Amino acid sequence: MLNAMKTILKTEKLSKYFHQPQTFQVLKELTFEVKEGEFLALIGKSGSGKSTLLYVLSTMDTDYEGALEIKGEKLTGKSQNELAAFRNEHIGFVFQFHYLLPEFSALQNVMLPALKLGRCTKEEIEAKAYNNLDLLGLKPQALKKASQLSGGQQQRVAIARALINDPAVIMGDEPTGNLDSKNTDVVFGIFKELAKERGQTIIAVTHDDDFAANCDRIIEMSDGALIR
Repeated sequence: MLNAMKTILKTEKLSKYFHQPQTFQVLKELTFEVKEGEFLALIGKSGSGKSTLLYVLSTMDTDYEGALEIKGEKLTGKSQNELAAFRNEHIGFVFQFHYLLPEFSALQNVMLPALKLGRCTKEEIEAKAYNNLDLLGLKPQALKKASQLSGGQQQRVAIARALINDPAVIMGDEPTGNLDSKNTDVVFGIFKELAKERGQTIIAVTHDDDFAANCDRIIEMSDGALIR
């Protein structure tokens, strides 16, 4: 089924070097594609290059060789301002730490990227933010400050925020790394449902073998290369 779907992200011979303390190749000519609606796990031991790869894919790291394409748009060589605008519109982020503004309500935190994008009215953005919080079972907590929410709730608010601009892809860096097993299962279930029901593409770096095993596909890295 995924093969019939369009390609959302594509890399060609992606390579990256670190030059301190000496020159070291951290990514080695990586070529792969990610389809629309695919839930992909990036795994590998510490130092395998998976987090470095995620930061290149997210366009936050531009110091690489090769080519990166998202939604058919070649991003290699674009300016920082162009990339920042592209990120805000097309990429949603869920990190190990939620990065919510503690004094803002859950609703205000979710609205922020859409207000920045400025594509809809404030009323439209608020209605959509409420819908996203409702989708994640958090509508009753919408007006609570982020600092008053539990860890699992805060991470779900972060997912609602990542979805607000209808991104082409959500990128997660250890999105369940700070959660207990119960909340890990909740967050995983949300991702799975988003991929299946809404066709949301998700790429998540994880150390959690159970999390990875239940994804649609696993890309495993070792010493900067893809091994499966």
